[in-house]
Amino acid sequence: GSTNDFAMLVAQETTLSTLVRELRFRLGLTQEQFAAELGVTFASINRWENRKVQPSPMALKLLRQRLEQMGDRGTDLLDRYF
Repeated sequence: GSTNDFAMLVAQETTLSTLVRELRFRLGLTQEQFAAELGVTFASINRWENRKVQPSPMALKLLRQRLEQMGDRGTDLLDRYF
């Protein structure tokens, strides 16, 4: 059991860090700009992308809303991560 749980957790963290980075690149924003847009600190974005910390449920909601606002440009990421 516990090994599998750990693998799932690692996979999830990797996935979320990829989502954050991919969304930010797609928007053409620096970590600072992306942080400002989401209303979080630069350190938060940095930690998410470097897999130090997972985005909170609130942050994930913001990321999801941002993707929804992008329309067609965000659909594939929404499908893949949410």
